[in-house]
Amino acid sequence: MSSEILTERDGEVAIITLNRPEKLNAWTGSMRSALIETLHELKDDSSCKAVVLTGAGRGFCAGQDLAESAAMDPDDHAASDAWIDSFDVLYRAVRDLDQITIAAVNGVAAGSGFQFALTTDLRVGDPGARLGQPEVLSGIPSITGLWAMWSILGRSKTTEFALTGELVDADESKGLGLLNKLSKAGEALSESIELAHRIADYPQGALAITKGRIRELEEDNLVEAVTAAKAAHRAAYASGEPQREMERFLAKKKK
Repeated sequence: MSSEILTERDGEVAIITLNRPEKLNAWTGSMRSALIETLHELKDDSSCKAVVLTGAGRGFCAGQDLAESAAMDPDDHAASDAWIDSFDVLYRAVRDLDQITIAAVNGVAAGSGFQFALTTDLRVGDPGARLGQPEVLSGIPSITGLWAMWSILGRSKTTEFALTGELVDADESKGLGLLNKLSKAGEALSESIELAHRIADYPQGALAITKGRIRELEEDNLVEAVTAAKAAHRAAYASGEPQREMERFLAKKKK
């Protein structure tokens, strides 16, 4: 198993930690693959009644590692489609769990890391957490992001998040419903684990059936969003704009 994904157990609760703290747990393809494998294994583990997801260090997940995606060939549509598919598989791996899922948002959750947090059932945020959808600032269309935000934020706020790329603090995130609870400083993980144990004692059949219906309500929109994202990303990467913006961002970080 990849060292970028750490898994431990606290009785009936599985705790998964994204482990690239030096990069604010930004995704790589191998990291997503390892996480998907872990989630698939837990889905079939009857001894696991709840799953808590968090990030090592100062961040939950800063989204895609731009050093990896900046190298994408503008003419390689298959690679662009595969990139979108990898996130579809990841989001479904979380959504398809019958176990309750809780994101312990200990720091920044941005871009696809923000979307990933929104695929969980519940989100507990540290007071220092910051959440948002800054993909357009890197020249990347925010298409699956629209799907992830829409049912929580509605048209007005989804548009604001998607087009401004601004992150919001934990208090505002709680008020908007992006976070369900705020923890005490430094205790997002411990409070998430406590909540997970409490829900793990509920009747599991009722939880699973309820979660299944929630998935059904969102399924058609997710399928449409993935299809639209592929077309949008092909066009964006063919223009070369994402590559240019990501290279500019990476060059600034090196100074």
